[in-house]
Amino acid sequence: MNKQSIELIKETYKPYKYTIKGHAHILKSTSNDIVVKEKKRNTRELYDYLLSRKFNNFPMLLDDSKQDVEIFEYIEDTKMPKEQKATDLIKIIATLHQKTSYYKDVTKDEYQKIYDMLKEQIDYLKYYYDTTFDEFFKEVYPSPSHYFLMCNISKILASFDFASHELETWFEQTSKLNKYRVCQIHNKLSLEHFLKSDKECLINWEDSRTDSPVLDLVSFYKKEYFELPFQTILETYLNINPLSDEEKKLFFITISIPFKVDFNDSEFKVYQNIRQVLDYVYKTEELIRPYYTKQEE
Repeated sequence: MNKQSIELIKETYKPYKYTIKGHAHILKSTSNDIVVKEKKRNTRELYDYLLSRKFNNFPMLLDDSKQDVEIFEYIEDTKMPKEQKATDLIKIIATLHQKTSYYKDVTKDEYQKIYDMLKEQIDYLKYYYDTTFDEFFKEVYPSPSHYFLMCNISKILASFDFASHELETWFEQTSKLNKYRVCQIHNKLSLEHFLKSDKECLINWEDSRTDSPVLDLVSFYKKEYFELPFQTILETYLNINPLSDEEKKLFFITISIPFKVDFNDSEFKVYQNIRQVLDYVYKTEELIRPYYTKQEE
């Protein structure tokens, strides 16, 4: 951020306290508390669109007249239990998706791109874990982390098999569709980007765009899967903004793909990362299973 711009703003607002938090500069003065951020997009245009859709859960834009920075109202966050904050956040994001949703005409090529991207990811990671297992299996005295992976590899590979099978089913279902639902997604969804005082606000809209609502859910899940009760969070979301069968399946496929473990780290870190990927697999299976049980019934 341009230091000269900040100094000029300081001269105008004369803050008694000045702090930097991430990419935000917070100025507290006797007249007004503000947040100064680097201008990365036309926020005014985005806010006007959201207001036209009856959505106003964002901090007020006070000044966007400067070329390189924008000034927002400062919102003091209320301390609350993490689970409660996540529930409030998911209600807001579900409302955002619901109020800005529309269907666009698409060809099969659009679904083909999604299919190809996910299939490539699944095939690459499955091959990575398969070949890693083969290498470890040849070791006469495997390390604790290598032995731990070999004992649990079937669980990890089963996740890839599930995702691969469901992806084929999803692609077959979408081959009959010529429309695709999109909405305004936040695209940086996290608890840190949700503030609540007398007003509930999503902040940091720099990467917001029009895309599938599934993307916000996936990114939020991958950040917070271990700490939060996602069964309740997902049900809360679906009560406000139901997903189609194809959207729900796409969400389950995407989160079912385990992440890659780097085996070139320290022994302790490798063991810890394997434990983490297994926790992810079990947590994800726990979230998904009830929806497939309902289908079977």
